[in-house]
Amino acid sequence: MSKTRPSDAAVEQRRQEILDHVIATGEVRIDDLTTRFGVSLMTMHRDLDDLADRRLLRKLRGKVEAYPATTMESAARFRDTFNQATKDALGEAAAAHVHSGQTVFVDDSTTLFPLVRRLGQIEDLTVITNSLEAARILGPAKSVEVVLAGGRYHHEFDSCAGPDVVAFLDRTHADIAFVSVAAVAVGRLFHPVQDYAELKKAALRIADRNVLVVDNSKFGRTATYAYGDIGDYDLLITDEETPTEEIEAALTAGTAIEQVECAPEGPEYEF
Repeated sequence: MSKTRPSDAAVEQRRQEILDHVIATGEVRIDDLTTRFGVSLMTMHRDLDDLADRRLLRKLRGKVEAYPATTMESAARFRDTFNQATKDALGEAAAAHVHSGQTVFVDDSTTLFPLVRRLGQIEDLTVITNSLEAARILGPAKSVEVVLAGGRYHHEFDSCAGPDVVAFLDRTHADIAFVSVAAVAVGRLFHPVQDYAELKKAALRIADRNVLVVDNSKFGRTATYAYGDIGDYDLLITDEETPTEEIEAALTAGTAIEQVECAPEGPEYEF
């Protein structure tokens, strides 16, 4: 009897775990990966070909190796499709905090794109963003004015960052700001690119209320640049799979927490 084909989310979850392992070790034999993840050699080659096509790792003869940290951490196409059901639930919860007539800031995090799609349905909003994709999503929404914070363009993030963006944000005001984060470890926030770490700090200064929207996969990780902690935010919106120690760290820091229930992504089977 053949095995049930896994969901796309289960395959992406495994590929994220493979990528995380390669990042942690720098270089790994393909045979060792098949043993570690309990899949066939054909399945592992399929996974590695997909990751290599997205320039998330280098596939060599009999082994794979990591790219520099900024490439691995930032590939927008991977981030946009990973953990999508959870991101949709987080986006719905975040949208409930937005009201007609407000000015809203959203950063370039793909976690926020489900929120951005819902913003297009709210009347009389002004949305400030550094994300070209967010601007494209909101473009057809006649009731939303989009203000694009321009500056140095980063292809991997499809967005702008750098001193010009920070200076622009310092001249603006938002009623509420939504950002996500590349990595969180016991309440400490990290990003692999310094320009984006500075942008997220600037976003905190411009808003009356700051909301951090993070799915469970970002917790227990670090990146090159530490730029703040979870206590800087008024509210953390996350899912029920977020580790208990991270929830406790947020509560200790005085941040309110909203945990959303997400539909299961489906069972994991070999593919």
